[in-house]
Amino acid sequence: MSNGALQVARTGLDAQNSKMRIIANNLANVNTTGFKRQRASFETLVYQHNITPGAPSDAQNQYAIGLSLGTGVALQGTARIETQGPLQTTGNALDIAIEGSGYFQVEMPDGRIGYTRAGNFSRTAEGTIVTAGGLPLIPQIQIPEGTTGLSIGSDGTISAALAGETEISELGVIETASFVNPAGLKPVGDNLLVESEASGNPQIGAAGQDGRGRLRAGTLEQSNVNIVEELVDMIETQRAYEVNSKMISATDEMLQFVNQQL
Repeated sequence: MSNGALQVARTGLDAQNSKMRIIANNLANVNTTGFKRQRASFETLVYQHNITPGAPSDAQNQYAIGLSLGTGVALQGTARIETQGPLQTTGNALDIAIEGSGYFQVEMPDGRIGYTRAGNFSRTAEGTIVTAGGLPLIPQIQIPEGTTGLSIGSDGTISAALAGETEISELGVIETASFVNPAGLKPVGDNLLVESEASGNPQIGAAGQDGRGRLRAGTLEQSNVNIVEELVDMIETQRAYEVNSKMISATDEMLQFVNQQL
């Protein structure tokens, strides 16, 4: 039984250590544009049933509660919390925030489509709108040389004022993608997510339609990490880790006592 207690406490240490890593990642990305915090979910490990509830205790009676011993805990998964982050006005025409659900689409180096909430875009020397990492926006939009003014509508329509022309030119439309289960998107780094079986297929279209959020130009969505909540969670996790550590020490002392006395 004492060896079993050591194993159970060890699973607790592993689980709390993993949770602390998740909290650390949330805090590390507190200033990452469009970052969504993650939450740890735990599950019990398999139980050992020495006596099953309802089993016969004698010829006429049954056990009312049984005897089941747990074997510990494990990290079940990490849920991404999709709540809206605070919006910060920047005044930069190519800083774009999605107010509501949806993701920008970019072309990754391997040809796959990546999805992101980070709207801090720039343009290349050729005028292509790209992410901070140089990945082109999908559909690709070119800003002509000599553009003197740029405006982006809430539906994603990009218009430009060109030098020497009185008419406003429409350059294209930024389309966004939504998912039935956005929490099922797989994070791959560089502020990017990719489609998975759990997320479902993307529903692509203009911003503000079919449940997709509207765009706000000159604005960036900040991380939705709440520092105070994360610090409280960190303290609780640290205490839980300490309790499991003390359980190992106490069990070890019990084993030492048994070895010395028997």
